[in-house]
Parts: sequence; C-alpha cells; structure tokens
Amino acid sequence: MDSAWPTHFSIRTEPLGALEIPGSPYSLAVLKEGYCLPQPDGSTRADGTITLVSGPGNQVLVDTGGPWDRDVLLAQLGQRGLGPGDVGWVVCTHGHSDHVGNLGLFPSATLAVGFDVCQGDRYLCTELAQGRPYPIDPHVLIMPTPGHTGSDVSVRVDGTSLGTVLVAGDLFERCADEPGWRELSENPSLQERSRRAALESTDVIIPGHGPPFRVYRDPRP
Repeated sequence: MDSAWPTHFSIRTEPLGALEIPGSPYSLAVLKEGYCLPQPDGSTRADGTITLVSGPGNQVLVDTGGPWDRDVLLAQLGQRGLGPGDVGWVVCTHGHSDHVGNLGLFPSATLAVGFDVCQGDRYLCTELAQGRPYPIDPHVLIMPTPGHTGSDVSVRVDGTSLGTVLVAGDLFERCADEPGWRELSENPSLQERSRRAALESTDVIIPGHGPPFRVYRDPRP
C-alpha cells in the first residue's frame, strides 16, 4: 500500500511475519488469526482475530472470536497459565458475532463493547462517542475508530519493541485490503478518516481478519 497522503511522508505497509510482539511494560500475542474467505455459493466464512495484551498485573483481551472459538480461546489462555478469571479487561471492537461470541466467559472482567464500558451491570462514563480515548492505564488506550460500524473502537498499546501497536478490529480487514473493506463499511468516509489517523500514528496494526502488519512513513523527497 502506498497512498498520496497530504503530508510530508508517504505510507506503506508490509506483513509483520510474527504473531507475538514483546515489549515493556506490555506485550501482545495473537491467540487466533482472523480470516474472511468468500465461498463458491456466495456465502463467506469469517472469524475475527483474538489478541491478548499482557502487562504488569493486567491482561487485556481484545475481541473474543465467535462462539465456535470457545475451546480454542480457553486453550490459548491455558497455554499461558491463564484462565478467564485472570483477564481484567475484555474489549470487543464492535458488536458483530465473530468478535463478541465468548463474552460470557469473562463475567468478572471490565467489559468494553464499542462505546459501552461496564463492570457487571454498572456502566461507566466515557467520552468515546465524543471522539475521546478511554485509558485502561497510561500505556493502553481504547480509541474510538468508527466507520465499519458507528461505534467501533481499537486498542492502542504504547511501549512495545516495535513501537505503538493498534489492535484495530475491522477498521482494517487485513494488510492491503483496498478496496474490499468499503463493501463492509457502514460509513466508508468516516472509516477512511479513522484509518488515516491510525496509519499516521501507529507502527504495527493487528487487523480484524488477517495477520499483523507494519506501517512505514517514508519522507517524501
């Protein structure tokens, strides 16, 4: 991807080639890589990426996959010595079934689904709908990134070995997803603005239906 941005740099992206990103204080691991596969009969097989953000005393799960992913998710957590009760936050980037299908595994976590953030039946005050991020802690932010739906969010993680990482849900389908993402967008012009902001400010993006990719901002001659 190389776009003519109205800035002093151009943007290009490349597959990262890894599913884990170390860092301090937070590291990330893709527990299941999402996919989106058109079928000969016109249907689509799709599942959302599941990502774990691990830091000191805090585990943040971003998207939970579909309900068919229950055993995979529990097994992936178990391989890291974790159970559902060890996850302090679950952030679902939006409300589609392949992203929220296992919320019921985490009743004790603080839950964020789109612009709603709750602890049990207590809903917290946020300004996500007004375009302002919501901090989980100084290194991890829930970012409003609408367009795919009206209340999509992403999770921004600072301080990894590769810089700033954005777990983006369906803001990006995959690396080099032009023009297909537009067909799935409720508001393509709004999503385009959210995508541009992400590409201008982050170093790695974990998309909703493909492997992580790097973002490079090359100075224009």
